[in-house]
Amino acid sequence: MNTLGRSGVEVTPLAFGAAPIGNLFTEITEEQAHETVAAAWQQGIRYFDTAPHYGLGLSERRLGAALREHPREAYTISTKVGRRLEPVDTPGDDLAHGFAVPASHRRVWDFSADGIRRTLDAGLERLGLDRVDVVYLHDPDDHAEQAFHEAYPALEKLRSEGVVGAIGAGMNQAGMLTRFVRDTDVDVVLCAGRYTLLDQSALTELLPAAVDRGTSVVIGGAFNSGLLADPRPESTYDYDRAPQEVLDRALRMQSVAHRHGITLRAAALSYCAAHPAVASVLVGARSAAEVRDCAEQFASQVPQAFWRELRETGLLSDEEPS
Repeated sequence: MNTLGRSGVEVTPLAFGAAPIGNLFTEITEEQAHETVAAAWQQGIRYFDTAPHYGLGLSERRLGAALREHPREAYTISTKVGRRLEPVDTPGDDLAHGFAVPASHRRVWDFSADGIRRTLDAGLERLGLDRVDVVYLHDPDDHAEQAFHEAYPALEKLRSEGVVGAIGAGMNQAGMLTRFVRDTDVDVVLCAGRYTLLDQSALTELLPAAVDRGTSVVIGGAFNSGLLADPRPESTYDYDRAPQEVLDRALRMQSVAHRHGITLRAAALSYCAAHPAVASVLVGARSAAEVRDCAEQFASQVPQAFWRELRETGLLSDEEPS
């Protein structure tokens, strides 16, 4: 177990991302969702992350239901704030936002202090819990002013009141997360897709700043939304079709991995976990089989000769840890 900053909140090195059980892209059944969370538990995962955004609350409801059979003190759970869900009476689905669920609610950006409280309260109700361990500001990219001057102080207050154990921000960029690390007292930041075998932009400022400040980093998007899990022409990279040059680089990395008797998935996860700032690697899964595979790959030993070959061939720079 690793501790998030100075918060005392502990997380397992491998974490479960619950967006897929919120019907990310395609629908799964309640039984499949429950089996997926159960498989994560069986593999020793004790850190679970969700958000209201994921399936308009479906992910929170399913995750809360699946974890209800376990003692509350036995696991760590995080959710996010910044998008309030408002009921609407509109036919159709939510696929425009990536989720195969009815369009029963609309998302409202709200980083006000009141909005943070209301969003967290609604999330707790869906989870069926009276507390969560970690709360992240979710994608405040276009709301920096309100996020830093209203939302962050609201999270600080929740932490001081003991309502949550650790606070932070979760984004798909490194720049604003670096500002959170340097200018606030967050315990943790969740950085998705910016510290991977294909994108090391978090290595420039964010990760060194986190080490200097004693702030923990949770890495999401280790596979860059799919390409590093299974590189092929139709694979996605950052939620879009992979550019040819990026696909070619991933395929070359995969060839090197196979020569060293490992999978590219194992290398991708190992790379994310290696940096001293990283407390946990968050992997989304939509089936028990995917969870078991992730756990197996995460536990795999990646030989140093593999990293040497990546560097010698220019596929990885000498400055990147492994």
